[in-house]
Amino acid sequence: MKKYLTILLLLCVSLIHAQTTRKYSNEFMNIGVDAAALGMSNAVVAHTADVNSGYWNPAGLVNLEDNQMALMHSSYFANIANYNYAAFAMPIDDRSTMGISIIRFGVDDILDTTQLIDDQGNINYDRINLFSAVDYGITFSYARKLPVQGLNYGVNAKIIRRIIGDFASSWGFGLDLGIQFEGGNDWKFGIMIRDITTTFNSWSFDKDKLEDIKNAIDGQNQEPPEGTELTLPKLQIGISKMFVFNYDYTLRAEFDLNIRFAETNDIISTSFASINPALGFKFGYTDLVFLRVGVGNFQNELQIDNSENLTFQPSFGVGFKYNGIEIDYAFTDIGDQSVALYSNVFSLKLDFSIFR
Repeated sequence: MKKYLTILLLLCVSLIHAQTTRKYSNEFMNIGVDAAALGMSNAVVAHTADVNSGYWNPAGLVNLEDNQMALMHSSYFANIANYNYAAFAMPIDDRSTMGISIIRFGVDDILDTTQLIDDQGNINYDRINLFSAVDYGITFSYARKLPVQGLNYGVNAKIIRRIIGDFASSWGFGLDLGIQFEGGNDWKFGIMIRDITTTFNSWSFDKDKLEDIKNAIDGQNQEPPEGTELTLPKLQIGISKMFVFNYDYTLRAEFDLNIRFAETNDIISTSFASINPALGFKFGYTDLVFLRVGVGNFQNELQIDNSENLTFQPSFGVGFKYNGIEIDYAFTDIGDQSVALYSNVFSLKLDFSIFR
């Protein structure tokens, strides 16, 4: 099966490189969900096993014993942008599970000054309107246990909706594939292939709106950009191990490799692919209190003098779980070690077993 997956991935990559693609597309879908995962620098693809698996690796959904719901909120760029997430998953039978999740990333109340100056050249502030730039991602997940003991798979079907006021909007569609394998001695392995067939976005533009600003700056006419957008596949591979100390204390460690099939500023980068490692730890006490730390997003940042400086993004998180209710908090980019802005993230997970 691994051989067929490798062949399929190589075929997809070779085909899409023959088309117009963008190195960064639909990036709001790569920010991440669940404060517990963000506190471990997103190194969770091998051991994720709850409702949030629909995002990280849908194969992990098969571990649900009852319905679960999750909510998350975070703000970016000094609260200018808001990121909200909600998910629900339910077992279908003892071998399969389904789920749905919704992501909204948006900047609201943006000033539209295209009508600020009237035809006589007068400035009229009453002509200023507000608009939003919003991205939506809706994911439908299905997971199933395979006949091989410990081997599970999951698939995601994603619908992408992006809106920039009345100026432009797009619809997109893509697929993800996830695999998990649980070996002996609490070892776990995971593979997540995002946008395995590429995610296709089709844009439409309001020509009248563009006409209004066509000659706003002499010599810089606003022309409609490309109407199609392809998102390249991304591969995440993880290995995880659980350590138990005196029954009450546990330590979960995971090491992931995040692979993009494009040349970027990642610590390992070639014309074919770029690799970014991530390492996460979760310390637990009686399955009640959790402390998480992680480090990832290793980048070779170009400096003013054309030299390169290696940056990274550490993270920290805490969590509390009681009777099926789990509240988590994560703080990313501790000590301002990278150019990425830090963020405070809160999430809630609810297991419906508390109602039974």
